[in-house]
Amino acid sequence: MNDVYELTLDGPGKNALGTAMIESILARLDDAVERAILLVGAGDTFSAGLNLKEVASLDAAGMRRFVELVERLMDRLFLHPAPIVACLNGHAIAGGCVIGLCCDHRVATDDARARIGLNEVALGLVFPPKIARIVKHRVPPRSIHEVVLRGALYSPAEALRVGLVDEVSADALAVARERARELAALPPAGYVSAKRMLRHGLTALDDDTYARELEATLPAWTSDDIKQRIRARLGR
Repeated sequence: MNDVYELTLDGPGKNALGTAMIESILARLDDAVERAILLVGAGDTFSAGLNLKEVASLDAAGMRRFVELVERLMDRLFLHPAPIVACLNGHAIAGGCVIGLCCDHRVATDDARARIGLNEVALGLVFPPKIARIVKHRVPPRSIHEVVLRGALYSPAEALRVGLVDEVSADALAVARERARELAALPPAGYVSAKRMLRHGLTALDDDTYARELEATLPAWTSDDIKQRIRARLGR
């Protein structure tokens, strides 16, 4: 485990997570197999979150498919059988922040203009089942109520305080590359075993449980209220 696969999040709307971009990331994860991964955003943003234009356009059936796809991406990242490091080189909002939480180590830019956080509550969205478990596992207990219930977006320094990132650097990409190389140099069997021990079973839901929990979240994603909130945000 000594090489690092660099995967750039590159898409429209500040690397927003739409269907096409998520499917592209999943395909590149297939290419990475069991290699260490470094995630970084194209341009000056890591990821501004879900593609809200797509979300606003979906009917109930389309929304179910989309949420299941987002969950599949986060689950793949969370359980990747090798080190995975995120370089939060700019905004990492909502789904972009969740991607960071899925990673083993997160290095953020020191640019105070960048915003990092989980603003789902502020939008009126409900965390889907697997993402909810990832958030509960990865946000430190000391700050999880603040991070989730407040729905705030933090500067990098504040994100470090609440545990959404592990380091802040003026050269985040160089530091993230070094951290990825350090983790990749560790004995792979031991690393993978320890990572599985820490995360085993957290997102392993049987089909009936997953379907039931997903069904409970979907009304919040398809309601007229959420569509109006999203359109208002897009209008700004």
